[in-house]
Amino acid sequence: MIEKIEPWIQGKRVLLLGFGREGRSTYNVLRRLGTCSVLDVADQLALEDQLEGIETWISGPDYQSCLNDYDVVFKSPGVVLERPAEEYRCQILSQTEVFFQCFRDQIIGITGTKGKSTITTLLYHLLKHAGYDTILAGNIGIPVFDLMEDIRPETIIVCELSCHQLEYMTVSPHIAVLSNIHEEHLDHYGTMEKYVRAKEHIFLNQRPEDVLICSVQCLPEPGECVSRLITACPAFAEPPLDRYWKEKKTPVRQDAPSLCVEENENATIIRYEGTVYRIPQDRIRLMGQHNYFDIGFAYAVCRILHMSEEDFTKGLIDYEPLPHRLQFLGELNGVKYYDDSISTICETAIQALKTLKDTDTILIGGMDRGIDYRELIEYLSRSPVPHIILMEATGKRIFEEITEDYPEFENMQRLIPAEHLEDAVQIAKEVTRPGHSCVMSPAAASYGIFRNFEERGERFRALVFAEQPENTVF
Repeated sequence: MIEKIEPWIQGKRVLLLGFGREGRSTYNVLRRLGTCSVLDVADQLALEDQLEGIETWISGPDYQSCLNDYDVVFKSPGVVLERPAEEYRCQILSQTEVFFQCFRDQIIGITGTKGKSTITTLLYHLLKHAGYDTILAGNIGIPVFDLMEDIRPETIIVCELSCHQLEYMTVSPHIAVLSNIHEEHLDHYGTMEKYVRAKEHIFLNQRPEDVLICSVQCLPEPGECVSRLITACPAFAEPPLDRYWKEKKTPVRQDAPSLCVEENENATIIRYEGTVYRIPQDRIRLMGQHNYFDIGFAYAVCRILHMSEEDFTKGLIDYEPLPHRLQFLGELNGVKYYDDSISTICETAIQALKTLKDTDTILIGGMDRGIDYRELIEYLSRSPVPHIILMEATGKRIFEEITEDYPEFENMQRLIPAEHLEDAVQIAKEVTRPGHSCVMSPAAASYGIFRNFEERGERFRALVFAEQPENTVF
């Protein structure tokens, strides 16, 4: 199957821009094909070990100055181009672009600021559990070129897509899921407009026979989506995407939702095109209305693929949620601890508090990327949570903004500044009352403090259970 790549590289001068996981994967595949006339690498870091088949390794601060010396450039997702792609003479490609050109009719693509990993892994699990021929690809961790030999004509490809993978895409998946768009990655994009446009590439190149399942929070503007649109409405209120950069406001599509997740007194149900499905809340590990909305997206896709409700339910009950997403860690001294380290925006911290109604302490803060915290501050003011521990740079900024700009904030004595996560956990252990919950839901990035949100979550667990006495319950 890797031979499908040859039309893009045969006889061409090829540059690998970035040599992380995906760059190494591209190198291995192109070396196996052996049809490039030249294969070079440009990366910020210098080459440590000689690589067979690489004629030139360009490194240093000007490593991108050579792009127009090549016919084709394979850009890794984390690399930021110094100029707009259209200003280069070379063809800017990526693994994702070429993979989609080869297999787009078989791909279900999922993106969103939050929820995409849960929807992706849940959908893959449901399909696999029901006996479908399916593979998991994309941002979830496996470079797509490494999967090409496993794909048959009947294979369903479930692909998580980050904004970085979507940014320069000229092809969209046959079935696209867009769960939400919130303020994020402004340190990379500079403006919200550029970030939103990157996300919208999930549907911008779809065809009339394709499908877009999109939250009402971020519906396409009129004329921008030619595919069949399935609008999705959650059971919780979510501020609509504000395209404030538009000088002339165009009316947002007001399509009646055809996928609705509704919370009743004793149940959460999914309504989808005439069918009603009751989520078996007491039999599944996913919790909270934000996760039930993710289930709704997966339900719609599974119905499109003609999966029975019986098979859907069996797979849903068997699904093991990803770690660091409102994950129950255990109980210590009568306090239940939850790790929500994936939380990097206001909405996720708010959803954590809405889900864990017995929260006594929440830990907030991380790297400051300049996002607007008004929504979270206003929610915390109304929230009954008695202990709000504010740590790191964003915690300090939130504390200062509340004390200086929000004199009406209810019971400011609840705000507890802390320098770092270690200090915050120690304070949480001292103030959280037995019989209640403590959750770390930072609403901020981990970078600059930890390698990633996973390391932050593991560090939180280690600090909580540093001493594991007899009264610890897992």
